[in-house]
Amino acid sequence: MNHWDAAILDRYGEAWNRHDVDAILALHTDDAVFQNHTSGGIAVGKLQIRQLVESVFATFPDLHFATRRSYFSEGVGVVEWTAKATHSRPIARGTQTFPPTGKTLSWDGTDVMPIRDGLIARKDVYADSVSLLRQLGVSLP
Repeated sequence: MNHWDAAILDRYGEAWNRHDVDAILALHTDDAVFQNHTSGGIAVGKLQIRQLVESVFATFPDLHFATRRSYFSEGVGVVEWTAKATHSRPIARGTQTFPPTGKTLSWDGTDVMPIRDGLIARKDVYADSVSLLRQLGVSLP
């Protein structure tokens, strides 16, 4: 990965923290795939990605990401992050809905993003759902 690819991922993270959906989409290829392996969500193409991103921002209006580490190789970037957001709106996961608690939630995750022609061709999200569920009050073994 060259220095320009790393700059793309920096701009991408900044766009997420500004909640700038148009800027996020501008950094994806037209046929990009966005897959959240934790929630099971998948979006293909910019229209579906727009809907997915808008849904994330609707659920977490103050969502913010802090990068912990970044790794770059030829044509791919991996970003480890910590997300923080106020649980001010219901969160739906499968058949369960978690009513707002007003608590600040924090969870870690990793994005794997192949780059093609200077744009993000795919985004695979892996997040610590166990930590998030515990913060929502779910009892886990």
